[in-house]
Amino acid sequence: MISLELDRDQYLELEKIGLGAFAPLDGFMNEQQFRSVVDDMRLPGGAVFPLPVLLSVTEAEAARLHDAGEVALTFGGETVGRLWPSDFYRVDRPAAAKQIFRTDDRKHPGVAYFYDLAPVFVGGRVELLKRARFDISADELTPSETRTIFAERGWRRVVGFQTRNVPHRAHEYLQRVALEHADGLFVQPLVGRKRAGDYTPQAVMAGYRALVGGFLPRERVVLGILSTIMRYAGPREAVFHALIRRNYGCTHFIVGRDHAGVGDWYGLYDAHELTRRFDGDLGIQIMRLHGPYFCPDCDGIVTEQTCPHYGGPATRQISGTDMRRILVEGEKPDPRLMRPEIVAALRGVPLFIEENQ
Repeated sequence: MISLELDRDQYLELEKIGLGAFAPLDGFMNEQQFRSVVDDMRLPGGAVFPLPVLLSVTEAEAARLHDAGEVALTFGGETVGRLWPSDFYRVDRPAAAKQIFRTDDRKHPGVAYFYDLAPVFVGGRVELLKRARFDISADELTPSETRTIFAERGWRRVVGFQTRNVPHRAHEYLQRVALEHADGLFVQPLVGRKRAGDYTPQAVMAGYRALVGGFLPRERVVLGILSTIMRYAGPREAVFHALIRRNYGCTHFIVGRDHAGVGDWYGLYDAHELTRRFDGDLGIQIMRLHGPYFCPDCDGIVTEQTCPHYGGPATRQISGTDMRRILVEGEKPDPRLMRPEIVAALRGVPLFIEENQ
């Protein structure tokens, strides 16, 4: 059988397809699926799906695979899956980028990653034969496993929480709000490929172990990673993240301020607006929450929905970007913004990704 060697990112995407994390997708997108998703944010059959999931190959690999009815997918020389190629295609990447990311500027990390993919895309159904086993894999739960856990605990309302950052007080606030309205909380940090300067998987998990272990009710929280690429696609990625958590068994999903955003590419609540477009069509309910901040006048973590002082000079916004900057500069974050116990848990752990990985 003809074989194709996958890189780490491709292997993890194969795994997510095979495990059902990207359901109803059952393979890497063919051209019809790609164009439908980019143009309409739906698969050809009508199911909501806002982002492409792609397998790219070189010209030489495309020529070698072109007439193959079945392809062995390998990683490290070992067969880990199978692909049944349906078509090979190329796309106008700047035009597609403008639709997916709202920009074709290579300075956007998602656009740069999309541009740097090999020139030909291969569509086709896949089968996963072997789970990925990386240094992060021990912390990963499958959709089948989480659904079983939720059922065993008798949870009927489960809120999913997406993050790529070490936990700070704003995120903790949102998680506590969720626990007021649900039986359980599924915290699922994304630890796949991210841009340089983002937190390492080790830092994110160390921070969350400290938070869940010391400050949230353990019996009402499940913690597990999501090893997929961070697209930085803002509103579209918020919808994508919601669909993934639906597949893991969540009934609700939090979309907050600048969800999956980067830089100034998206408005703070653009993701709220886009998710409203699909209300009743996602199979999961969206909890649209505003961005928490510390207000010294209120003496606590609040949002513009609950605080009359929003935008005042004393307002202390809490963001992953600001927390990263403080930690990079070797400062101790204000304990009102990040718990000292979280900072202590990060000692001796590599904090930041040095290269896109």
